[in-house]
Amino acid sequence: MLKNTISLVTGSASGLGRATVERIISSGGKAIICDLPSQAELADKIISDLGSDNVKFSPCDVTSPDDVTAALDLAESNFGAVNAAISCAGIATASKTLGRKGPHSLEMFSNVLQVNTTGTFNVIRLASERMSTLEPDANGQRGVIINTASIAAYDGQVGQAAYAASKGAIVGLTLPVARDLSSIGVRCMTIAPGLFLTPLLAGLPEKVQEEMGKQIPCPRRLGDPAEFGQLVESIITNPMLNGEVIRLDGGYRMPP
Repeated sequence: MLKNTISLVTGSASGLGRATVERIISSGGKAIICDLPSQAELADKIISDLGSDNVKFSPCDVTSPDDVTAALDLAESNFGAVNAAISCAGIATASKTLGRKGPHSLEMFSNVLQVNTTGTFNVIRLASERMSTLEPDANGQRGVIINTASIAAYDGQVGQAAYAASKGAIVGLTLPVARDLSSIGVRCMTIAPGLFLTPLLAGLPEKVQEEMGKQIPCPRRLGDPAEFGQLVESIITNPMLNGEVIRLDGGYRMPP
C-alpha cells in the first residue's frame, strides 16, 4: 500500500505516467499530475475517472524551474511535501546522423536532451530538496526518485541518436544521483521500458501492434502501461532498490 506516498508524476496525462498515477491512487497514495498546459483536458478526465480528492493537476514544463516548483508547492499545500518523484515526461524524434537532406539538426538534438535529460534532472534536484525536509522513516529514508529511460539507451536503433543519447544520460546519472542523495536518505532508481502500448503505439493499426508484440520473447505482446505502474509501486515500497536501472521489456533486444 502507498497510503503514505505523496507523489509528483511528470508526463502523466497519458501513457506510462497516467498508469503510474492510477496505480498510486488505487493503492492509497496521493499524486500531482504534471503535464503541459495543453494536456489539461486529459488530466481533468483522469481526475474525474479516478473520482478521488487525492489527485491534482499542475500545468508543467519539466524544463522550467518555476513550473516544477509550482507543482511541488501544490502538493505541499494539499497533501504535504512530496516523497516520491516519478519522471515520465519525454519526447522522441527520428533522424539519422547524416540523412538524405543533410546532417542531423543540432536544434532537434539539443531539444531532445533538454526535455528528456535536463527536464528529468530538474525534477530530481528540486524534488530532492523538498524530501530533505521530511522526517526519516525506520530505514532512515525520506523519499525516492524514479526516472524513465528506455531500452534505446542500450539498443538505440537507426535514427535514434538523439533519443538514445538522452535516455543513456538518464541511465548514467542514476548511480551518481543515488550516491549524492544517500546522505539525506533519498533513493534514486530508473526504469528502462521496452515496447509498451502507449498512445503512440496505440495509434498504429492493430495488425502492426500484434507484429511488434510478437518480437518480444516472453510475454509475446506489447507491455501494458499498468505493468510499468506496478513496477513503480514495487520500487517505492522496497527500500533496498537503489542506484539501479531495471529493464522492463520482456527480454526484448531491439534490432538495428
